[in-house]
Amino acid sequence: MDYDKVSAAEFGSSLHGLGLNLLVRDVSSQITFLETVFGMKSHQPTADFAIITYADQVFQLHSDCTYHSNSLLGLLPETPPRGAGIEIRLYDTDPELACAVAEAAGGMILQKPTDKPHGLREAYILCENGYAWVPSQPLITDA
Repeated sequence: MDYDKVSAAEFGSSLHGLGLNLLVRDVSSQITFLETVFGMKSHQPTADFAIITYADQVFQLHSDCTYHSNSLLGLLPETPPRGAGIEIRLYDTDPELACAVAEAAGGMILQKPTDKPHGLREAYILCENGYAWVPSQPLITDA
């Protein structure tokens, strides 16, 4: 699918499985953060919406104003963290590289890259909208 040209109706009807939609204060700033820190790509970005791809995964960003008649908007806190309790795991992203650029891109490193007992090296990076992004890669072990 060509995410740069797909219509809203065609895109919406193509979605299946598990979907992720993040409400953000500023779509453009969030796009810059995701592209800079994690190498993601935005498609059809506007002030209110963007399709985001990470490898072969797709998700959406919506500005708060697009939810003007949605009851979820009333539950959003005035200040971050919005995404408290959710981890957005990026299994194909080097945590060292992501942390090296995260703060300059507006992120806050909650946990520097660390080897975990579940076989991953991972870091926790909080974006300005309060979502926890977890760049992770498998630990290299001597076999």
